[in-house]
Amino acid sequence: MPTSGQVRGAARAPFLSFLAVLAALLLGALPLARAADLPGAVSQALQQAGIPASAVGIVVQAVDGGPPLLSHNAQQAMNPASAMKLVSTYAALEMLGPAYTWRTEVLADNSPRDGRLKGNLYLRGSGDPKLALEQFWRLLRQLRQRGVSEISGDLILDRSAFALPTHDPGDFDQQPLRPYNAGPDALLVNFKSLSLLLQADATGNAVRVIAETPSEGLHIDNRLSLGRGACGDWREQLSLVVKGLSIELSGSFPAACGERGLSLAPWTADRQVESLFRALWHELGGRFSGRVREGRTPPGATTLVVHESPTLGEIVRDINKYSNNVMARQLFLTLDSERPATIEGARRQLAGWLLANDLPLPELFIDNGSGLSRQARVSAAGLAQLLEAAWRSPVMAELIASLPVAGVDGTLRKRLKNGSATGRAHLKTGYLEGVRAIAGFVLDNSGKRWIVVGLINDPNARLGKAALDALLLWVADR
Repeated sequence: MPTSGQVRGAARAPFLSFLAVLAALLLGALPLARAADLPGAVSQALQQAGIPASAVGIVVQAVDGGPPLLSHNAQQAMNPASAMKLVSTYAALEMLGPAYTWRTEVLADNSPRDGRLKGNLYLRGSGDPKLALEQFWRLLRQLRQRGVSEISGDLILDRSAFALPTHDPGDFDQQPLRPYNAGPDALLVNFKSLSLLLQADATGNAVRVIAETPSEGLHIDNRLSLGRGACGDWREQLSLVVKGLSIELSGSFPAACGERGLSLAPWTADRQVESLFRALWHELGGRFSGRVREGRTPPGATTLVVHESPTLGEIVRDINKYSNNVMARQLFLTLDSERPATIEGARRQLAGWLLANDLPLPELFIDNGSGLSRQARVSAAGLAQLLEAAWRSPVMAELIASLPVAGVDGTLRKRLKNGSATGRAHLKTGYLEGVRAIAGFVLDNSGKRWIVVGLINDPNARLGKAALDALLLWVADR
């Protein structure tokens, strides 16, 4: 018969064991999520990459509901990188409708007479995510076709549809010239970018630089030398200096690259629009001697030309297929029905939509809608819940059609080729330093469709592609 001391000791044992486990968790001695919970190929790929299971969140579940086939670390808030675009684009399709469009208007103080426009010309934006070079040229051509050949006043750029804080393009990754770092703009023209073409001339032992975007006043100071190594990450071998409208390029461009396009965002929005406008207007035979400046359109201004954007359904396809951050930022702000639209207003509208659709995502933090963020957070379970709702939504077809197809197009064109997932996985990808993600739909060998979400947040996340691909193949091979 045990003594009273032995009874008290036995009673304390489970409690002490509990404390030991709790202490181990707090001190990191035991992982919160175990590799044993994962398919063997996924665990092996993570181990080879040096990524702990606790840094991974995964959900696999049937589109028609039921318990998850696989749930690993599913509730943990994690950075989804560009997979956050699923939240923005699905919400926009439901809140605005796939046929929604943006209008860019050209207005004037007076109607033109004898080809001359007295007073100012106003270019008023509404946040069009895709007012690219071709569309801007067509807008100006329409103005010429309506008889305007000379503008005697100034060109006023009206961005009043958005109210935004000052944007630092170098804040995210110290790459201010990269177009993906351009901020949102109610009058976004040609993605705020300039396109150059670099051509290796092996015969002349030189590199030719061609400005593909019309830009009045642009001067290219080409100091590039022709390199002899592999093409590799050729852009890292370039050095760029912007001084006003002059761009100096130095460094080496490998001959093995042949021809490469180089997109830059070298100027402020006003300077970029002015340079493009003056060049195109001159090409169209128009005359303009005024200034280009920011301002507001006065009440009673006469509308001369209106450009309507592609539909939201088409815009969403560009955003998701090619992970366009600038377009995603534009779309996110458009969620705010108030004018001027603000980031906080867009967040409030999104939160109201989630609540109305019974989509509680308490861990969700969305700051710009694109996923180009260090602060953005969502869980694997949250994204899976969103995709399950999207599958039942009237806009399901538009959303799925916008996602890259494994081994076929978009950001998945070169990935998962010649395997069981090729052509049968529609997925949004995400990649940042320390982050890798996939989220979308996979059709397995039996014809059953699954929601698949995989998030990795770890310093070695760049090596995590093999683990996410193994997850997709594990689902597709079922």
